[in-house]
Amino acid sequence: MQALLKKRKMDLFDRISEDIKKAMLAKDRVRLEALRGIKKEFLEAKTAKGSDGTLSDEAATKVLVKMAKQRRESAAIYAEQNRPELAEGELAEVAVIEEYLPKQLSEEELTAELRKIIAQVGATDAKMMGKVMGVASKALAGRADGRAISAKVKELLGN
Repeated sequence: MQALLKKRKMDLFDRISEDIKKAMLAKDRVRLEALRGIKKEFLEAKTAKGSDGTLSDEAATKVLVKMAKQRRESAAIYAEQNRPELAEGELAEVAVIEEYLPKQLSEEELTAELRKIIAQVGATDAKMMGKVMGVASKALAGRADGRAISAKVKELLGN
């Protein structure tokens, strides 16, 4: 099982390396920058203090989610400062990063998953939100935004 997971991780790293080559040949500057950024972050995560030199799928997903979130926030700031050209560049990089993330849950799918988690945890009111969020954050990592999870849990436990 472990060898299979290592192969799978290597495939993602290789896929990004191959996509970098393709972006270079296509002279796609935005895609190239985004892919190089992903590769850089993965390498940093692999060589970080306390790391064993590998990058689990869960850790890689967290890195990608963080990168996408940072770029969305930057785009919002650029938009506020009336710099649409910079905001567009950030959002274009988000689109590239999201290609490597698991499919995002729709609102209906998120609600269904959270109802299952609430039932599993046995939560009945808002006082149990922390327990639900702990389980939900891990179970839905990379497939739903933390704010969306939190808002939906509040809504479901409030009723």
